[in-house]
Amino acid sequence: MTDTVKVIGAGLAGCEAAYQLSKRGMKVKLYDMKPSKFTPAHSYEGFAELVCSNSLRAGNIENAVGLLKEEMRRLDSLIMKAADATKVEAGGALAVDRQAFSDYVTQTIKNDPNIEFISGEISSLNPEELTVVATGPLTSGGLFDRISELLGQENMHFYDAAAPIVSFDSIDTDITYFASRYGKGTPDYINCPMNKEQYLAFYNALISAETAELHGFENSKVFEGCMPIEVMAKRGEDTMRYGPLKPVGLPDPKTGNDPYAVVQLRKDNREGTMYNIVGFQTHLKFGEQKRVFSMIPGLENAEFLRYGVMHRNTYINSPGKLNEFYQANAYPNLFFAGQMTGVEGYVESASSGLVCGINAYRYAVGKEMLDFTDETAIGALPHYISCASVGDFQPMNVNFGIMKSPDFKFKGKKDKNTKLAERALAKLGEVLTASEETI
Repeated sequence: MTDTVKVIGAGLAGCEAAYQLSKRGMKVKLYDMKPSKFTPAHSYEGFAELVCSNSLRAGNIENAVGLLKEEMRRLDSLIMKAADATKVEAGGALAVDRQAFSDYVTQTIKNDPNIEFISGEISSLNPEELTVVATGPLTSGGLFDRISELLGQENMHFYDAAAPIVSFDSIDTDITYFASRYGKGTPDYINCPMNKEQYLAFYNALISAETAELHGFENSKVFEGCMPIEVMAKRGEDTMRYGPLKPVGLPDPKTGNDPYAVVQLRKDNREGTMYNIVGFQTHLKFGEQKRVFSMIPGLENAEFLRYGVMHRNTYINSPGKLNEFYQANAYPNLFFAGQMTGVEGYVESASSGLVCGINAYRYAVGKEMLDFTDETAIGALPHYISCASVGDFQPMNVNFGIMKSPDFKFKGKKDKNTKLAERALAKLGEVLTASEETI
C-alpha cells in the first residue's frame, strides 16, 4: 500500500488523473518536461494545452461525445469544469478559449496541496512504482523506448496534424457570413462560400502544393480522424465537399442558396480575435499554406497567427496489453492514460485519466477496481481498447457503436441514441452506488 502516486505528463489525461487521486487523499508527484522542453506541437507553458482544435465537439447527450462529457461532469471531472468555465460560442459544440482553459487547469493543479509538480523530462519507468503514464501522443525518445521494452511493442506511432489559426480582423466579412449548419444553435461559425470555379481552382492548387519534410519518420501513417486536408483532397475532386467543405444547410444570405462548397472557421478564443479553419489540419509548408489557403473567399488577406503543423503521435497496441481499467496486464502498478492508449480526442483522453485516477487510488488502498462497463461511454472506451478480439487496432473516438448493443426497442437512430444515453447515465449511477465511490 502506498499513499503516493507518480503521474507522468501534465496534459488533459495526466491533470485529470492527478486531480482524481488528490481529491481521494493521495499524494501525487506530477512530472512534465515543460517549460524546460517542448514537443514540436506544444508552445504554451500551461498544463492541458490544446494543440489541435479548440473544440471538445458536440454538447448534447444524443451524441456519444456529448454523453461522455455529461458522464464526466457527474464524476467531478477537472477538465469538464475547466471547459465549462472557459467556453466560447460554437453553436451546438463545446469549444473553449484554449489559453484560459489551460490556465484554469494549471492553477487548480498548482494550488492543490496534495500535488507536487516537478519539471523535467522522464526517460525511465519503474514497473514497481505505482505510476500513471500520461505522456500523450508525443512521448519522447527514452520513455517511448522503455514503454516499448516493457510492453513488447513495435512501430507504436502514426501521424497527426493541426489546423491553422487566422486573425478575425483579417477576414473579409463582406464575403463571409455567420451561420451554423441547418440553423442549429447560435450562428457562431464564419462561412466562406465557394462557387464551382473557385472550388476547383482551390482544389487543384491544394493537391499540387508542396508539403513539409517529416524529419526522422518514414512510411507515414495518416490517422483517418485527423487527416491533413491535402491528403483528403487527393482522394477525389469532391471528397472535401462531403467532408469539412460540405455546403448543405449553410445557405448564403446573399443568394438564399447553398454554395458549391463552404469553408468554416470557428472561434478559437473567448474574445473572438482568433479563428481556426475547421478541418484544415495540414502539413503543407508554411509558405504554401499562405498561398493556397488565401485562395479561400474571404481569406485573401488573412493574417495567419499559427500555421498548421504535423507531428508524430504515439499509441500502444492496447488489446492484450491493457485491461478495462487502463492498467498494464503484465505490470499492475502501471496505468496508462490519454491518446497513447488508443483513445482519440481531447474528451476521450481526459476520460481515460479520470478512470486511471480513480482506479490507481483504489488499487493503492486495496479496493476492488471500478468497472464502468460498456453500457457507459466512459467505460466503453477502455473495454474497446483492451478487447483482444480487435484485429487491426486503430485509435478510436467514443461512439455508440462501441457501447453494449441496445437491449430495448427503439424507433430510428435519434430514439436509439437517446435511450442509450439514458441507459448509460442510469448505469453510471448504479456503478457509483454499488462501489460507494465518493464524488
